[in-house]
Amino acid sequence: MSTPRKSPKRPAIRTTSAPAARPAGRPAGGPVDRPADDEMWPRVTRELADDLAVDALARDRAGKAPFDEVARLQEAGLPALLTAPGPNRRGADWRAACAVVREISAADSSVGELLAHHYALSWSSRFFGPAQEPADVTRAAALPLDVRTAEEHWLLAGGVEPPRTEAEPGLTLTPAESGGGWFLDGSRAFASAVTVADRLVVGARPGGTGDLLVVLVDPARPGVYTDAGTERVGQRLAGAGTVTFDHVPVAPDDILGTLPHDEHAVAPYASLAPLALRLLLVQVGLGIAEGALAEARDISRADQAGPAPARRAAGSLTPDGSGAVGGGDDPYLLLAYGELATAAHAAAAVVERATDALTRGLLAARSLGVEERADIAVLVAAAETVTGRAAVHITTRILELVDGTAGADARGGGPGFDRFWRNARALTAPTQSAHRLRDIGDHYLNGTHARLTLLA
Repeated sequence: MSTPRKSPKRPAIRTTSAPAARPAGRPAGGPVDRPADDEMWPRVTRELADDLAVDALARDRAGKAPFDEVARLQEAGLPALLTAPGPNRRGADWRAACAVVREISAADSSVGELLAHHYALSWSSRFFGPAQEPADVTRAAALPLDVRTAEEHWLLAGGVEPPRTEAEPGLTLTPAESGGGWFLDGSRAFASAVTVADRLVVGARPGGTGDLLVVLVDPARPGVYTDAGTERVGQRLAGAGTVTFDHVPVAPDDILGTLPHDEHAVAPYASLAPLALRLLLVQVGLGIAEGALAEARDISRADQAGPAPARRAAGSLTPDGSGAVGGGDDPYLLLAYGELATAAHAAAAVVERATDALTRGLLAARSLGVEERADIAVLVAAAETVTGRAAVHITTRILELVDGTAGADARGGGPGFDRFWRNARALTAPTQSAHRLRDIGDHYLNGTHARLTLLA
């Protein structure tokens, strides 16, 4: 059932060597007091990932809205991590953000997906906004969205891409009769955080046609209704659901930018927006594979350290000719782990190359050319395809490897390895790998550029 959305108040957090609350009397809009040192974030992320891993299975079983998970993210300061490189060095760069999403996803991929969407949306004003802000905008509206997000301690959700088919009406904007601004109407399904977000970033068409306007909406406004939907097979804690907008007022300052209806009018830099989101979700998939593999290894090591296995019946030999094997000496087990570790290493190598290319493209900003954008699109598609296949393969094989192993049964309180498989399937199901491979092949064989589409 749809219910009006109310944003719960969470304490603002200042992340230093130990998280501390903001001093009393400090204005909410003041700058975020964080060390501008990328070396801090791996430690902060590792500590949060360890914390999430402790009760990941229990939270997955409960399937509640991720209020607690968001509070942990805010306490660690991770939603405020990604800001554009510059003289003030307010946060970290895209490489660091990708590493954070990957490590968090290894512990809890639902939280990783939630953070991935937040990071991609936080750059909406940079991707789609004007090169220079008009002189008549307020100070808050003149700030890039990622800076406002860091200062206000927001968590973002939503999606700016247009509907995939003409049959989907999408969201519409109607001009207000007086005072400027718009009214937002319609309903859209979003992949994460619909019930816990502090702000929604959505794309809507004035009058239902023409260019999309990217708008910022407070979900606590009257007329905003959220529906968490039915229980999902995987990624249960990502907070997916549907949001309905019923004549919600949108002020002119809340227009973040424009997405041209004609794809040929889209600047190469703006078309990096869906590629950034796709690559962040690839990091989630890679984290799932690495997390499953690491937990399975721990189970196998614990099984190896247990009581010595009973010797086989007299005259019975193992395939290598020995009479008995422990878990760590089983050649078939070693072969399986070697295969899965190699698949994870290969996926990581492809993902790192795509991450480096996207980071260079984002630094180029509006000077990015069509050729460079095409190369980035191919690398992201390759990372998406390789990692998606590796995640599903690894999580499937892990279920076979730990089957019957002591401590592996979720019903008995073990780690519940089925959640890795469910999460991998849910994350990769929307991706059409055949389409990605076709684009890669067309680029490699014919030099054709992938379309400058804004669909992720």
